[in-house]
Amino acid sequence: MSVKIRLKRMGAKKAPFYRVVVADSRSPRDGKFIEEIGYYNPISEPVEIKIDTEKVKKWVDNGAQMSDTVKSLLKKIETTKA
Repeated sequence: MSVKIRLKRMGAKKAPFYRVVVADSRSPRDGKFIEEIGYYNPISEPVEIKIDTEKVKKWVDNGAQMSDTVKSLLKKIETTKA
């Protein structure tokens, strides 16, 4: 089973809100997931990003692959902390 860390789209039409989830790569984008590890709200000002980095590290150590979008969100979090 290949596991991915990716975004799950929520919210209304033209008002997206995303949850960062750990899911089987074969499941659909908004389908079943294993664990929710954060969220991303691009509409709010300033943009809200909250991701549990310890859980991300645990899943990556266990072999999960991050999507490109999740990687860029984690980089944004790291640059704002520094």
